[in-house]
Amino acid sequence: MGTTFADIVGQDQIKQQLQGAIENGKVSNAYLISGEARTGKEFIAKIFAKTLVCEKGGTEPCNECHSCIQADTFNHPDIIYLQHEKPGTIGVDDIRLGINDTVIIKPYSSKYKVYIIEEAEKMTPQAQNALLKTIEEPPEYVVFIMLCNSMEQILPTILSRCIVLKMKPVRDDEMRKYLMQVLKIPDYRAEICIAFARGNVGRAKALAQSEDFDKIRKEALSLLKNIYDMELTDVIDALKRIKEFGFNIGDYLDIMSVWYRDVLLFKATHDMNHLIFRDEIQYIRKVASRTDYEGIEKVTEALENAKKRIESNVSFELAMELLMLTIREN
Repeated sequence: MGTTFADIVGQDQIKQQLQGAIENGKVSNAYLISGEARTGKEFIAKIFAKTLVCEKGGTEPCNECHSCIQADTFNHPDIIYLQHEKPGTIGVDDIRLGINDTVIIKPYSSKYKVYIIEEAEKMTPQAQNALLKTIEEPPEYVVFIMLCNSMEQILPTILSRCIVLKMKPVRDDEMRKYLMQVLKIPDYRAEICIAFARGNVGRAKALAQSEDFDKIRKEALSLLKNIYDMELTDVIDALKRIKEFGFNIGDYLDIMSVWYRDVLLFKATHDMNHLIFRDEIQYIRKVASRTDYEGIEKVTEALENAKKRIESNVSFELAMELLMLTIREN
Protein backbone atom coordinates (compact mmCIF):
# COMPACT_ATOMS: atom_id res chain seq x y z
CA MET A 1 0.00 0.00 0.00
CA GLY A 2 1.51 3.32 -1.05
CA THR A 3 1.77 6.36 1.16
CA THR A 4 -0.49 9.44 1.10
CA PHE A 5 -0.67 12.82 2.87
CA ALA A 6 -2.64 11.04 5.60
CA ASP A 7 0.55 9.11 6.51
CA ILE A 8 2.41 12.29 7.46
CA VAL A 9 2.54 12.60 11.26
CA GLY A 10 1.68 16.16 12.38
CA GLN A 11 2.68 19.03 10.03
CA ASP A 12 -1.01 19.88 9.36
CA GLN A 13 -0.17 23.38 8.16
CA ILE A 14 2.22 22.09 5.49
CA LYS A 15 -0.26 19.42 4.38
CA GLN A 16 -3.07 21.99 4.07
CA GLN A 17 -0.87 24.38 2.10
CA LEU A 18 0.36 21.76 -0.38
CA GLN A 19 -3.01 20.07 -0.88
CA GLY A 20 -4.74 23.45 -1.09
CA ALA A 21 -2.35 24.54 -3.86
CA ILE A 22 -3.14 21.37 -5.86
CA GLU A 23 -6.89 21.73 -5.31
CA ASN A 24 -6.95 25.39 -6.35
CA GLY A 25 -4.60 24.91 -9.29
CA LYS A 26 -2.09 27.29 -7.70
CA VAL A 27 1.00 25.09 -7.42
CA SER A 28 4.08 27.29 -7.11
CA ASN A 29 7.24 26.80 -9.16
CA ALA A 30 9.45 26.65 -6.05
CA TYR A 31 9.07 25.35 -2.50
CA LEU A 32 11.60 25.22 0.31
CA ILE A 33 10.92 22.87 3.23
CA SER A 34 13.09 23.61 6.25
CA GLY A 35 13.53 21.55 9.42
CA GLU A 36 16.13 19.60 11.37
CA ALA A 37 17.30 16.18 10.17
CA ARG A 38 14.85 13.26 10.42
CA THR A 39 11.72 15.41 10.76
CA GLY A 40 10.26 13.89 7.56
CA LYS A 41 10.99 16.56 4.92
CA GLU A 42 11.95 13.93 2.33
CA PHE A 43 8.76 11.96 3.04
CA ILE A 44 6.59 15.06 2.48
CA ALA A 45 8.47 15.98 -0.72
CA LYS A 46 8.01 12.47 -2.10
CA ILE A 47 4.24 12.44 -1.38
CA PHE A 48 3.77 15.95 -2.84
CA ALA A 49 5.71 15.02 -5.98
CA LYS A 50 3.79 11.74 -6.33
CA THR A 51 0.46 13.59 -6.02
CA LEU A 52 1.54 16.10 -8.70
CA VAL A 53 2.29 13.34 -11.23
CA CYS A 54 -0.63 11.03 -10.27
CA GLU A 55 -2.81 10.22 -13.27
CA LYS A 56 -6.04 10.68 -11.25
CA GLY A 57 -5.18 14.34 -10.56
CA GLY A 58 -6.57 14.55 -7.02
CA THR A 59 -5.21 16.04 -3.79
CA GLU A 60 -4.01 12.58 -2.65
CA PRO A 61 -2.02 10.13 -4.77
CA CYS A 62 -4.20 7.18 -5.87
CA ASN A 63 -1.29 4.72 -5.35
CA GLU A 64 -2.70 2.53 -8.13
CA CYS A 65 -1.80 4.24 -11.41
CA HIS A 66 1.46 3.61 -13.28
CA SER A 67 2.78 7.06 -12.25
CA CYS A 68 2.23 6.44 -8.52
CA ILE A 69 3.93 3.04 -8.71
CA GLN A 70 6.90 4.59 -10.55
CA ALA A 71 7.10 7.42 -7.98
CA ASP A 72 7.11 4.95 -5.08
CA THR A 73 10.07 3.07 -6.57
CA PHE A 74 11.95 6.32 -7.45
CA ASN A 75 11.63 5.48 -11.15
CA HIS A 76 9.32 8.24 -12.39
CA PRO A 77 10.91 10.13 -15.32
CA ASP A 78 9.23 13.40 -14.27
CA ILE A 79 10.48 13.32 -10.65
CA ILE A 80 14.19 14.15 -10.66
CA TYR A 81 16.31 13.88 -7.51
CA LEU A 82 19.36 16.10 -7.93
CA GLN A 83 22.59 14.08 -7.78
CA HIS A 84 25.90 15.67 -6.81
CA GLU A 85 29.51 14.53 -7.22
CA LYS A 86 30.91 15.54 -3.83
CA PRO A 87 29.00 14.36 -0.74
CA GLY A 88 29.49 17.63 1.21
CA THR A 89 28.86 20.13 -1.59
CA ILE A 90 26.39 20.81 -4.40
CA GLY A 91 28.46 22.67 -6.98
CA VAL A 92 27.60 24.85 -9.94
CA ASP A 93 28.20 21.97 -12.40
CA ASP A 94 25.74 19.76 -10.49
CA ILE A 95 23.04 22.44 -10.96
CA ARG A 96 23.89 23.05 -14.62
CA LEU A 97 23.94 19.35 -15.57
CA GLY A 98 21.16 18.18 -13.26
CA ILE A 99 18.73 21.08 -13.72
CA ASN A 100 19.57 23.93 -16.09
CA ASP A 101 20.42 21.69 -19.07
CA THR A 102 17.30 19.53 -18.70
CA VAL A 103 14.64 21.97 -17.50
CA ILE A 104 13.57 22.87 -21.06
CA ILE A 105 12.68 19.22 -21.82
CA LYS A 106 8.93 18.90 -21.29
CA PRO A 107 7.51 16.29 -18.88
CA TYR A 108 7.37 12.77 -20.34
CA SER A 109 3.98 11.72 -19.06
CA SER A 110 2.73 14.20 -16.47
CA LYS A 111 1.45 17.74 -16.16
CA TYR A 112 4.46 18.61 -13.95
CA LYS A 113 8.18 18.02 -13.92
CA VAL A 114 9.40 17.96 -10.31
CA TYR A 115 13.00 18.53 -9.18
CA ILE A 116 13.81 17.55 -5.58
CA ILE A 117 16.99 19.04 -4.10
CA GLU A 118 17.85 17.35 -0.80
CA GLU A 119 20.30 19.05 1.59
CA ALA A 120 19.89 22.30 -0.35
CA GLU A 121 22.06 24.11 2.22
CA LYS A 122 25.02 22.29 0.62
CA MET A 123 24.65 24.38 -2.56
CA THR A 124 27.60 26.74 -2.98
CA PRO A 125 26.71 30.42 -3.58
CA GLN A 126 27.70 29.92 -7.26
CA ALA A 127 25.39 26.90 -7.50
CA GLN A 128 22.55 28.90 -5.94
CA ASN A 129 23.09 31.75 -8.40
CA ALA A 130 23.02 29.28 -11.29
CA LEU A 131 19.73 27.87 -9.95
CA LEU A 132 18.35 31.37 -9.43
CA LYS A 133 18.39 32.03 -13.19
CA THR A 134 16.06 29.07 -13.70
CA ILE A 135 13.83 29.82 -10.71
CA GLU A 136 13.35 33.42 -11.90
CA GLU A 137 11.81 32.34 -15.21
CA PRO A 138 10.96 28.65 -15.03
CA PRO A 139 8.86 26.79 -17.59
CA GLU A 140 5.30 26.65 -16.21
CA TYR A 141 5.39 22.84 -15.79
CA VAL A 142 8.44 22.86 -13.46
CA VAL A 143 8.19 22.53 -9.65
CA PHE A 144 11.31 22.76 -7.48
CA ILE A 145 11.19 21.26 -3.98
CA MET A 146 14.26 22.21 -1.94
CA LEU A 147 14.86 20.59 1.43
CA CYS A 148 17.24 21.99 4.03
CA ASN A 149 18.14 21.44 7.67
CA SER A 150 18.85 25.15 8.10
CA MET A 151 18.07 28.21 5.97
CA GLU A 152 21.19 30.12 7.07
CA GLN A 153 23.17 29.09 3.98
CA ILE A 154 20.35 29.79 1.51
CA LEU A 155 20.68 33.10 -0.34
CA PRO A 156 17.89 35.66 0.31
CA THR A 157 17.35 35.90 -3.46
CA ILE A 158 16.44 32.18 -3.55
CA LEU A 159 14.27 32.40 -0.43
CA SER A 160 12.31 35.33 -1.83
CA ARG A 161 11.26 33.22 -4.83
CA CYS A 162 10.17 30.17 -2.82
CA ILE A 163 7.13 29.26 -0.79
CA VAL A 164 8.95 28.57 2.52
CA LEU A 165 7.45 25.81 4.67
CA LYS A 166 8.87 25.18 8.15
CA MET A 167 8.60 21.80 9.86
CA LYS A 168 7.20 22.05 13.38
CA PRO A 169 7.84 19.71 16.32
CA VAL A 170 5.16 17.00 16.43
CA ARG A 171 2.92 17.10 19.52
CA ASP A 172 3.43 14.35 22.10
CA ASP A 173 -0.12 13.01 21.71
CA GLU A 174 0.29 12.69 17.91
CA MET A 175 3.67 11.00 18.39
CA ARG A 176 2.19 8.60 21.00
CA LYS A 177 -0.66 7.66 18.65
CA TYR A 178 1.77 7.01 15.80
CA LEU A 179 4.22 4.94 17.89
CA MET A 180 1.57 2.87 19.67
CA GLN A 181 -1.05 2.44 16.94
CA VAL A 182 1.02 2.40 13.76
CA LEU A 183 4.34 0.97 14.97
CA LYS A 184 2.73 -1.10 17.79
CA ILE A 185 5.28 0.08 20.39
CA PRO A 186 4.36 -0.67 24.05
CA ASP A 187 3.51 2.39 26.17
CA TYR A 188 6.59 2.45 28.47
CA ARG A 189 8.86 2.32 25.44
CA ALA A 190 6.82 4.93 23.55
CA GLU A 191 7.15 7.37 26.48
CA ILE A 192 10.96 7.13 26.46
CA CYS A 193 11.00 7.59 22.66
CA ILE A 194 8.72 10.65 22.86
CA ALA A 195 10.80 12.33 25.58
CA PHE A 196 14.01 11.57 23.71
CA ALA A 197 12.74 12.72 20.29
CA ARG A 198 11.58 16.23 21.29
CA GLY A 199 9.00 16.44 18.52
CA ASN A 200 11.16 14.76 15.84
CA VAL A 201 9.30 11.76 14.37
CA GLY A 202 12.36 10.25 12.67
CA ARG A 203 14.33 10.18 15.91
CA ALA A 204 11.43 8.62 17.85
CA LYS A 205 11.00 5.99 15.13
CA ALA A 206 14.74 5.17 15.02
CA LEU A 207 14.87 4.57 18.77
CA ALA A 208 11.52 2.73 18.86
CA GLN A 209 12.58 0.33 16.10
CA SER A 210 16.15 -0.18 17.33
CA GLU A 211 16.77 -3.86 18.03
CA ASP A 212 19.20 -2.73 20.70
CA PHE A 213 16.71 -0.41 22.44
CA ASP A 214 16.83 -2.28 25.76
CA LYS A 215 20.63 -2.60 25.66
CA ILE A 216 21.00 1.14 24.96
CA ARG A 217 18.63 2.00 27.81
CA LYS A 218 20.45 -0.40 30.16
CA GLU A 219 23.87 0.97 29.20
CA ALA A 220 22.68 4.57 29.70
CA LEU A 221 21.19 3.83 33.13
CA SER A 222 24.21 1.82 34.22
CA LEU A 223 26.51 4.69 33.23
CA LEU A 224 24.34 7.30 34.98
CA LYS A 225 24.19 5.28 38.19
CA ASN A 226 27.93 4.61 38.35
CA ILE A 227 29.35 7.74 36.77
CA TYR A 228 30.44 9.28 40.09
CA ASP A 229 32.66 6.26 40.86
CA MET A 230 34.06 5.60 37.38
CA GLU A 231 37.36 6.64 35.86
CA LEU A 232 37.21 8.78 32.72
CA THR A 233 38.66 5.91 30.63
CA ASP A 234 35.83 3.60 31.81
CA VAL A 235 33.23 6.21 30.84
CA ILE A 236 34.77 6.63 27.38
CA ASP A 237 34.82 2.82 26.93
CA ALA A 238 31.14 2.67 27.91
CA LEU A 239 30.27 5.37 25.37
CA LYS A 240 32.27 3.62 22.66
CA ARG A 241 30.17 0.48 23.27
CA ILE A 242 27.12 2.54 22.34
CA LYS A 243 28.69 3.22 18.96
CA GLU A 244 28.86 -0.56 18.42
CA PHE A 245 25.05 -0.66 18.58
CA GLY A 246 25.10 1.71 15.60
CA PHE A 247 23.70 4.42 17.85
CA ASN A 248 24.64 8.05 17.51
CA ILE A 249 26.50 9.48 20.55
CA GLY A 250 24.45 12.69 20.29
CA ASP A 251 21.26 10.62 20.56
CA TYR A 252 22.71 8.77 23.53
CA LEU A 253 23.48 12.05 25.29
CA ASP A 254 19.83 12.98 24.71
CA ILE A 255 18.74 9.86 26.61
CA MET A 256 20.97 11.07 29.45
CA SER A 257 19.25 14.48 29.24
CA VAL A 258 15.85 12.78 29.65
CA TRP A 259 17.19 11.16 32.84
CA TYR A 260 18.33 14.51 34.27
CA ARG A 261 15.00 16.04 33.31
CA ASP A 262 13.38 13.34 35.46
CA VAL A 263 15.72 14.22 38.34
CA LEU A 264 14.75 17.90 38.01
CA LEU A 265 11.03 17.09 37.80
CA PHE A 266 11.15 14.84 40.86
CA LYS A 267 13.14 17.40 42.82
CA ALA A 268 10.50 20.04 42.06
CA THR A 269 7.34 17.92 42.56
CA HIS A 270 8.26 14.76 44.55
CA ASP A 271 5.78 13.03 42.24
CA MET A 272 7.02 9.96 40.37
CA ASN A 273 3.93 9.53 38.15
CA HIS A 274 5.17 11.85 35.39
CA LEU A 275 8.71 10.47 35.25
CA ILE A 276 9.96 8.69 32.14
CA PHE A 277 12.36 6.44 34.05
CA ARG A 278 9.96 5.90 36.97
CA ASP A 279 11.17 2.30 37.47
CA GLU A 280 14.44 3.90 38.62
CA ILE A 281 12.75 6.04 41.26
CA GLN A 282 15.11 5.03 44.10
CA TYR A 283 18.15 6.26 42.26
CA ILE A 284 16.41 9.36 40.88
CA ARG A 285 15.38 10.27 44.44
CA LYS A 286 19.00 9.83 45.60
CA VAL A 287 20.44 12.08 42.85
CA ALA A 288 17.68 14.68 43.35
CA SER A 289 18.42 14.91 47.07
CA ARG A 290 22.15 15.40 46.68
CA THR A 291 22.10 17.83 43.73
CA ASP A 292 20.72 21.38 43.73
CA TYR A 293 18.66 22.93 40.89
CA GLU A 294 21.62 24.89 39.58
CA GLY A 295 23.75 21.72 39.46
CA ILE A 296 21.14 19.81 37.43
CA GLU A 297 20.85 22.71 34.98
CA LYS A 298 24.63 22.83 34.61
CA VAL A 299 24.70 19.11 33.78
CA THR A 300 21.89 19.51 31.21
CA GLU A 301 23.79 22.40 29.59
CA ALA A 302 27.00 20.34 29.63
CA LEU A 303 25.21 17.50 27.78
CA GLU A 304 24.07 19.98 25.07
CA ASN A 305 27.58 21.42 24.83
CA ALA A 306 29.11 17.94 24.52
CA LYS A 307 26.72 17.24 21.62
CA LYS A 308 27.70 20.48 19.88
CA ARG A 309 31.41 19.76 20.38
CA ILE A 310 31.11 16.28 18.88
CA GLU A 311 29.13 17.68 15.91
CA SER A 312 31.87 20.30 15.42
CA ASN A 313 34.47 17.49 15.29
CA VAL A 314 36.10 18.35 18.62
CA SER A 315 37.98 15.30 19.94
CA PHE A 316 35.51 12.80 21.40
CA GLU A 317 37.75 12.21 24.44
CA LEU A 318 38.03 15.94 25.16
CA ALA A 319 34.25 16.49 24.82
CA MET A 320 33.62 13.61 27.25
CA GLU A 321 36.25 14.81 29.70
CA LEU A 322 34.62 18.25 29.94
CA LEU A 323 31.20 16.63 30.36
CA MET A 324 32.44 14.28 33.10
CA LEU A 325 34.01 17.16 35.02
CA THR A 326 30.68 19.01 35.10
CA ILE A 327 28.72 15.90 36.15
CA ARG A 328 31.23 15.14 38.92
CA GLU A 329 31.27 18.72 40.20
CA ASN A 330 27.49 18.81 40.46
